[in-house]
Amino acid sequence: MEKPSKSHGRLSINASRKPTPLLKDTPDLAGVWKAKVLTLYPEMFPGVLGHSLTGKALKEGLWSLDPIDIRMFARGKHRNVDDTPAGGGAGMVLRADVVGRAIDFADKGHSREDWPVVYLSPRGKRFDQAMARRFSQAKGITLLCGRFEGVDQRVLDAREVEEVSLGDFILTGGEIAAQALIDATVRLIPRVLGNADSTEEESFSDGLLEHPQYTRPTEWEGRMIPEILLSGHHANIAKWRSDQSEKLTKERRPDLWRAHIADSVEDQELSDAQNFVEKTSKKDD
Repeated sequence: MEKPSKSHGRLSINASRKPTPLLKDTPDLAGVWKAKVLTLYPEMFPGVLGHSLTGKALKEGLWSLDPIDIRMFARGKHRNVDDTPAGGGAGMVLRADVVGRAIDFADKGHSREDWPVVYLSPRGKRFDQAMARRFSQAKGITLLCGRFEGVDQRVLDAREVEEVSLGDFILTGGEIAAQALIDATVRLIPRVLGNADSTEEESFSDGLLEHPQYTRPTEWEGRMIPEILLSGHHANIAKWRSDQSEKLTKERRPDLWRAHIADSVEDQELSDAQNFVEKTSKKDD
């Protein structure tokens, strides 16, 4: 089996794994956020992650990507990574022993407290902006991309793997989902977007959908930019954007709106309780 990578200064150097051609010009720097991707198709990476701002940040070493071929951890003459489902049924299941060795390899040198291991699965908890922010604040993440009928449950339980889903639909494998999760996470890393304010005003950043956006020309096909946005009155513009966010969230995502209202009520109750305690303490004094 392949030996784990070693770090020399900031450059992380691997003694035996050959990088895929798409990653040959990207620095692998120690100490930056890293995504390790366990997959049967490492050639799929970086994919879309190699373009636009995430690709630029990858080449500049603001984050690092390490696709790991699960087949390296298969043993025996045929190096099988999967087998038929216990109890019968269609398809194949990724073997616990193979996936276990792959996870153990990726785990070396990391603590689960600051390096989560995630299996992209339709059974998992729904991925959201709060989760992306949590992942971005870790030192890195290991993503397991499933194929066929999934992964032997025993390895998920034994290695305490977190299951995450992009939504209620099925993909042929976890690679596309992994790239989406990485993109949503990497863009929250400082300096990747270049403008920190961008991430604070987006949809879901405060539990609401983002307000509508406009730019030049002022008139297009008889449609005008809302006049308030051209007024230069920042307080009024901020209120208009807030009102639009609330309106859109109520109409399109009532689930988010209910959660937002519940959080607001909870915050108000906590504030009232704190004020009551402060007033009582002053009276006692």
